[in-house]
Amino acid sequence: MPEISKKSPGLLIVISSPSGGGKTTVIHKVREQHPEFGYSVSCTTREPRLGEVDGIDYIFLSETEFAKRIGHGEFLEWEWVHGHRYGTLKHTVNQALDAGQKLLFDLDVFGARSIKKACPESLLIFLKPPDLETLKHRLKSRAEDSPDDINTRLNRVSMEMEIGEEFDRVIINDDLSETVYQAIRVIDQWSQAHQH
Repeated sequence: MPEISKKSPGLLIVISSPSGGGKTTVIHKVREQHPEFGYSVSCTTREPRLGEVDGIDYIFLSETEFAKRIGHGEFLEWEWVHGHRYGTLKHTVNQALDAGQKLLFDLDVFGARSIKKACPESLLIFLKPPDLETLKHRLKSRAEDSPDDINTRLNRVSMEMEIGEEFDRVIINDDLSETVYQAIRVIDQWSQAHQH
C-alpha cells in the first residue's frame, strides 16, 4: 500500500468536535462556500442513519470487510468510536494531496491526532460547544440516538474537550455563520503559512 504523499501542494484539514458539536454541519457550510474543497468519506461499521447515502456520507462496511482492509494496511487511521469502527483510506488522502486539493475530514479527536501524526502539516480545528447544556440539547434534538447512546457520547465530552485544546485552532461554535467564517479564515491563513 502506498504511503502518504508528504510533499505536495494539498492540505488536510480535520474539523473535530464532541458528538453533537456541529462538525458535520460546519463542514457542509464550508464546502457550500468552497466547493473546490474535497471531503474525505470515512468508512464505518455502523448502520446508516436516515437519509445517509453509502459512498457520500460514509462508506458502510461490514465488520469482516473493515478488518480485512486493516489487515491489508489500507487505512491511514482507524478508531473504535461509540462501539463502531471508523477509518480513513490512504488512497482517498493521496488522491487529494497529489491533486493539490484541500481535503476536509469529519473525525473524532483520536482520528484527528492520527492524521496529524501521519501528516504533521495538516490543520486540526476543534469546535468547542458554548457550554455542556447546549451540547446536550443538540444531541437530544437531532433525535438520531437512543438515550443510552446520548449518555455514552456525553461521557466522552470532557476527555474530548481536553484533547481538543491540543489542536492548532479552537473555535467556539455558538453562532453557525460566525463559526464557518472563522473556519474558512483559519484554513486560508494556514494555507498561506504552509505553502511549499
